[in-house]
Amino acid sequence: MSLSVRLVIDCPDQVGLVAAVSQFLAAHRVNILEASHHTDQHLGRFFMRHEIAADSIDVEALSKDFADIANTFEMNWSLSESGVKQNVVLLASHESHCLNDVLHRWHTGELDCNIPCIIANHEKMRQYADWYKVPFHYVDFSNKAKAFTQVDELFERYHADVSVLARFMQIIPPDMCKKYAGKIINIHHSFLPSFAGAKPYQQAYDRGVKLIGATCHYVTSDLDEGPIIEQEVMRISHSDSAKDMVRKGKRCEINALANGLRYHLEKRVIICEHKTVVFD
Repeated sequence: MSLSVRLVIDCPDQVGLVAAVSQFLAAHRVNILEASHHTDQHLGRFFMRHEIAADSIDVEALSKDFADIANTFEMNWSLSESGVKQNVVLLASHESHCLNDVLHRWHTGELDCNIPCIIANHEKMRQYADWYKVPFHYVDFSNKAKAFTQVDELFERYHADVSVLARFMQIIPPDMCKKYAGKIINIHHSFLPSFAGAKPYQQAYDRGVKLIGATCHYVTSDLDEGPIIEQEVMRISHSDSAKDMVRKGKRCEINALANGLRYHLEKRVIICEHKTVVFD
């Protein structure tokens, strides 16, 4: 059985990049199963994602050999086995739709990952953890500093590769944003950058918009301004109340979060400054 590996590259755009990588892979008798390239002409940067496979790949040895090319072209890069499941820690508050959707997709195998635990600041979320037989941790947020220290300890205890704020209505402190940069994903219930912050559906209703949406993005210390991974929209009309928008918007939220998380798990997302390149 062949082993599948993902090679992801971000570097200054320059002549000979693709040829050098292709020649390297051919020399190591590696097949390219999927290839995605993009050049940002404004930034002068090149982005690449290759899914590669061979009957036998020593990832450590391949990485060591590839380092010379990476240094020559000043690459930010990673080489990782596709079959290694990442640990996804879920955080929730009182809304359950995003949490349940991620759990269901994980349970059915649509999301190829491990979910080692669920963290919530509402005890009622325990029932969903029990249903899916996932360890549950209630964290009291009456003292936020103490609570986030506990959350950070749980991230480390469960070796979280990525954490998902599945409508977790707490603002992550700057020190954790920095520590886990590019490793905390949030779903915001609006089409950012419109209607950031609290009660975005009410804000949308007050403005009389004809489209509502949801945004899956990485968390940064700037509230609701992290690099966007995925967005979903839905058309509405003047007859929709703010309550109708909340109901309809939930479909946007679950789809944007599921797709965004899947792109991250499959290493299809490259963060560049305040934006992302997403090879879907």
